[in-house]
Amino acid sequence: MTSPDNSPTPPTPVDPRDADLSGIRGWLFDLDGVLTPTAVVHMHAWSRLFTPFLEAHGAKPYSDDDYFAYIDGKPRYDGVRSLLESRGIRLEEGEVTDAPTADTVHGLGNRKNDAFNATLAEEGVTAYPGSVALLDAVTRAGAAIAVVSSSKNAPAVLAAAGLADRFEVVVDGAVAAREGIPGKPEPDMFERAAELLGLPTEACAVVEDAESGVKAGAAGEFGIVVGVDRGVGREALEELGADVIVDDLDELLPAVERAAAASAPESPAPSTTREDPS
Repeated sequence: MTSPDNSPTPPTPVDPRDADLSGIRGWLFDLDGVLTPTAVVHMHAWSRLFTPFLEAHGAKPYSDDDYFAYIDGKPRYDGVRSLLESRGIRLEEGEVTDAPTADTVHGLGNRKNDAFNATLAEEGVTAYPGSVALLDAVTRAGAAIAVVSSSKNAPAVLAAAGLADRFEVVVDGAVAAREGIPGKPEPDMFERAAELLGLPTEACAVVEDAESGVKAGAAGEFGIVVGVDRGVGREALEELGADVIVDDLDELLPAVERAAAASAPESPAPSTTREDPS
């Protein structure tokens, strides 16, 4: 089926309670906005960066809408490029080693990183209770789990939220840069996480809240793509290819428990044969 512009029409998302998770053996979680409300920390950090910068350049003021439209889910320097392009501002690329004071793409990205660390220290972060409940459920069911985040701060965020010990596999912005893995909206980071878990992509669920992340999941051959609506909007997540859309991840608990029960080995029937006394 196609839309009026001849682009494929995505299937209608299913009710999370009815999601078919029977073949899912691995869960690939985005971090910011999925496991932790660090999207808010990132939003505040980007605002700390771009509010004075855009004012100094006489450009349209920065708003939270800019975060969702140009930055959310992208690697840091890509977010800088995207926002600058939206304002018609051109800067030199610079180098990744540029000082945070440099007015280059990399300098601004490094300035944002400093702003993020300062904001995280000031505000802290606590994991979403519903996300922790889902982590507990899928772990009990024997599934493997990984974090896939564009941020290079994923280890610090996981530690601050008390989640670091839960994940053996973390594919973040630092790993992507080191291994030359294309960032979201390409599916490569999720594919790498599945590979590190030792699972085929079709046996993995992608869990995302960002437009670029859902797009990445839909672009790969994953078993299911879960869109978490933390502000992007259900309609946008549906259009980008989310198979299931939730407001909170605990909405998936009935489907996880049903799949776990269906895959559990049957207990042997009690023996009815009586042994002769010796």
